[in-house]
Amino acid sequence: MYERYAGLIFDMDGTILDTEPTHCKAWHDVLGRYGMHFDEQAMTALNGSPTWRIAQSIIELNQATLDPHQLAREKTDAVKAMLLDTVRPLPLIYVVKAWHGRRPMAVGTGSESAIAEALLAHLGLRQYFTAVVAADHVKHHKPAPDTFLLCAELMGVAANQCVVFEDADFGLQAARSAGMDVVDVRLL
Repeated sequence: MYERYAGLIFDMDGTILDTEPTHCKAWHDVLGRYGMHFDEQAMTALNGSPTWRIAQSIIELNQATLDPHQLAREKTDAVKAMLLDTVRPLPLIYVVKAWHGRRPMAVGTGSESAIAEALLAHLGLRQYFTAVVAADHVKHHKPAPDTFLLCAELMGVAANQCVVFEDADFGLQAARSAGMDVVDVRLL
């Protein structure tokens, strides 16, 4: 089905790994310390965004005066404490395993590299990917194409010869902006 592509790129959170419940719990725990809340539908719309951008949105929603980068660090620390025990691969990981060794593959994620690398290594999945491009590797995040363009570059594949597997609107937009075909995994 994907023979015509020279490279395969996968989003991580919600695409190949079931991290969403853990991220949600971490936000609840951290925001509870400040008496703040978030709208889950609004959060879903921000999927694929870097953590600091989500923190900024939450701060604005709550009319708080916190530093979004500090709030993001607190949330990241909470996630790190929980992730290794709670995250499991999603069914799309079988596509990764089926294409391993046949095409270069990369992960393009809005998560920070420390979390992405730790999760992939802990689950025994890191060896499947030529590259892992995370939020701290690019200046412009999804919906900008930078994450996926860097994935293609690191795989040594032209952007128009890649397919991206994504579960978030920002990621779908980023892949299209990069000139790549995209599979919306929510429709699979």
